[in-house]
Amino acid sequence: MRITGMGRLLFALSLLALGVFGLYSDDFALVWQPVPAGVPGRALLAYVSGIILCAMSVGLLTRRTLVPASFVACLYTLVWLLALHIPHVIAQPLVEGNWGASGEIMTLVSASWILYASSATPGSRLYFPSLVGAKAIRRARMLFAVGVPLIGLEHFIYASDTVNLVPAWLPGRLGWAYFTGAAHIAAGLAILLSVIPRLAAVLETLMMGIFTVLVWIPAVAANPAQRFDWTALWMSAVITAAGWVAAESYRGIGYATQRAFPPLPSGERTEVRGQPRDELSKKH
Repeated sequence: MRITGMGRLLFALSLLALGVFGLYSDDFALVWQPVPAGVPGRALLAYVSGIILCAMSVGLLTRRTLVPASFVACLYTLVWLLALHIPHVIAQPLVEGNWGASGEIMTLVSASWILYASSATPGSRLYFPSLVGAKAIRRARMLFAVGVPLIGLEHFIYASDTVNLVPAWLPGRLGWAYFTGAAHIAAGLAILLSVIPRLAAVLETLMMGIFTVLVWIPAVAANPAQRFDWTALWMSAVITAAGWVAAESYRGIGYATQRAFPPLPSGERTEVRGQPRDELSKKH
């Protein structure tokens, strides 16, 4: 299966915007790339990071370069997660903010992996069998499903901060903070347990997209000189796009399907209790 929908386009353009903004500001993406100030050559590293983001984003836009670009994106976001966020989790495991930040980056790793796993073929220059195909796509979805609840927990533990992000014109702002946190957790569990996973992924993406439109676009409009708001806008858009990619990976599976087998690449058939999986999947 090949991911050809709008998710890939939005993912690429959001990453490109983040990279361009990084080059413009000569810095990393603030709390999303928490590189210590004392790191030698930090300014140069930030510039290199911006170039990598821009290059791989452009690569994601075309079929010819999709495989290498998605592979680089997978490695880049994985290093981002392991080198910049996991150490904070290990050092301060009781600080939920560290877990939530890791969850956000997990969604980026997941989307990059799904794009690579669904587009790489044995004829590709960068082809690693264990990272492609139906099983790999399923594992990538599981990574997304683990990351989303970590984001949702922040809505409860940092409720007062979340309330401040809820538009003032909405009544019951604390209730919305709790509701959206619970929705993140429910979506992650639904995907993880394969309970109407496609619907869960779509609704999660829709909710993240609403955050982007109702929270960060107005924030940028109100304070266009504020770098944090611009970075938050692009990060929110990238995370939304990651959800879109995850949702598109369920294409061909019903929204109300309770359990979903991973999509099989063209021509791939496996036996499940004596029946070809592609035939068994039609019954779900």
